[in-house]
Amino acid sequence: MIASLANSPAFKWYAFAAMAVGTFASVVDHGSVGVALPTIATHFHTDIPSVQWLMIGFAMTIIALLLPMGRLADLIGAKRVYLIGSVVIIAGSISAGTSTELAVLIFSRILQGTGAAMTQGTGMAIIIATFPPAERGKAIGLIMTMVGTGAVAGPALGGFLVDAFGWRAVFFATVPMVVASIVMTMAVLPGVSELRRVRSVNQPRFDWLGAFLSSSALLALLLAISNAHRVGWTSPPILAATTAFVALLAVFVWWELRYASPMLELRLFRRRNFFLGVTANYLMFMGSSAVLFMTPFYLQNVLGYKPSVAGLAVVPGAMCMAILGPLSGRLSDRFGWRKFTVAGLILSSTGIAILSRLSADSTLWHVIPALMLTSSGMGTFYSPNSSSILSAVERESHGVISGLVNLIRNTGNVVSIAVATAIVTATMGSLGYEPSLDAVRNGSTEGVGSAFTTGLRYAYITMMGSLLAALFLSALPTHREGQARPVQAPAAETVLRPATSQAEED
Repeated sequence: MIASLANSPAFKWYAFAAMAVGTFASVVDHGSVGVALPTIATHFHTDIPSVQWLMIGFAMTIIALLLPMGRLADLIGAKRVYLIGSVVIIAGSISAGTSTELAVLIFSRILQGTGAAMTQGTGMAIIIATFPPAERGKAIGLIMTMVGTGAVAGPALGGFLVDAFGWRAVFFATVPMVVASIVMTMAVLPGVSELRRVRSVNQPRFDWLGAFLSSSALLALLLAISNAHRVGWTSPPILAATTAFVALLAVFVWWELRYASPMLELRLFRRRNFFLGVTANYLMFMGSSAVLFMTPFYLQNVLGYKPSVAGLAVVPGAMCMAILGPLSGRLSDRFGWRKFTVAGLILSSTGIAILSRLSADSTLWHVIPALMLTSSGMGTFYSPNSSSILSAVERESHGVISGLVNLIRNTGNVVSIAVATAIVTATMGSLGYEPSLDAVRNGSTEGVGSAFTTGLRYAYITMMGSLLAALFLSALPTHREGQARPVQAPAAETVLRPATSQAEED
C-alpha cells in the first residue's frame, strides 16, 4: 500500500497533508500558550516575566537546535527525525499538562521545543522533496498557508480552551493533532528501513562539535538581546554574553571550514542566490516581526481596546498571509523569484511606513490596513525567497538548509522584538518616563502612552530601514532566476535518498 501511494501522482498531496497537520499543530500551540500565560501566572502565584520563560525557553530551544536537527535529517533521513521529534512533542505536551510546579512546566516546554526543532525543518524538507523542483515555490507557499491559518486559530483556540477547561487543556490539545500527523506520516511515506543509507568509509558523520558551537553561540546571542533592554546594553552580563557569542561564532566558522563533513557548508555563501536570499530573509523578518508584538500592545494599553479586539485586529493580516503565500509561490515558479520578493518587501515597507505615523489617539482604521499590508508582504516574500535559497544547494543538503531558513526566521523574530523594545523603552526614558513596557501596561502616569507611541514610531522607522535594505538586495539580479533545474527522481526516493543535482552557482 505504501509503495502504491509513493508511486501515485497524488503522492505529494498525501505527504503535504501529513506535514501540514504537524505544522498547524506547532503554530497553534505557540499562539494558544501565549494566551494562557496570565492564567498560568495566577495558578502558580507568580508574575508574567516568570511565566514568559514558557515562551522564551521554547523559542530558544528551537533556534539553538534547528541546524543540528536539519543536518541529522540529511544523514539519517528526514522521516525518522520528524517522527522522533513528534514523539518528543507529545511527551513534552503531556508533561506540561500534568505539571504541578512552574519549573517542571518550563522544562516541559523546553522538551516541546526540542521536538519542534526536529519537525520544523524536516517537515519543510519532506514537502519540498515530494514536489517537483519546478513546483518548489508552490510547496513553500502551502506551508505558509498552514502557518497563517495556525496563527489565526491559535489565540482563538487557546482562549476558548482556557475559559472552558483551564490552562492545562492548551497543552493537551496539541497531542491528538501530533498523533494524527504521526499516523499519516507512517501511512504515506516509505518505511524507515527504506530510508537507511548504505554505510561506507566515506559516509558523512554528524558534526557534534559544530552542533555544540552553533547552539551555544545562538543561546549566548539570544540571552544578550532578550535581556539587554532590562539590564542595559553595557552591563557586565550582556557584555559577557556578547563576547561569548563572538568567540563561539569565530570558532564555529574556523571549525566548519576545516571539518570534512561540516554541519553547515559555509562556502555556500559564495553562491549569489544563497547569500542574497539568506541576507534578505533575515532583514525581512528583523524588519517586520516586532509589528505583531508591539501593535497589539499599543491597541490594548494605549488605545484601550480589549484583548479580544486586539486579537481580532491581526486576523485580516494573517488571512492575507495564508492566501498570498501559495499564490506567490506558484506564480514565482512560473515567472521567477525576484519580482515577487521585491513586491512583498514593498508591501511590508508601505505597511510599516503607515504604522510609523501612529499617534496616541489613532483608530483601528489606521492600524488594520497597515497590518494587512505588512502581513501581505511577508506572505508574498517568503515562498519565492525560500525557493531561491534552496535552488542554490544540492538536494542532499535540503534538510539542514530548511533548518537554516527556519532558524533565520526565528532569530529575526527575536532580534526584531528586542530591538524594537530597546528603542521604545529608551525613548520613554529620554522623555522622563520609566523605561519599561510595564509602565505602559500599568498606565499610572499621565502621558506615558504618548511617550510609548513616540518610541514606537522610531522603532517602526528603524524597522523600515531594514526592509529597504532587504529590498535593495532582493532587487539585485540572481543567477538563473526562475525555475531550478528539474531533477527526475521517484517521489519516495526524494524523501530518503534525494538525488544529487548541480547547484546553481555564479
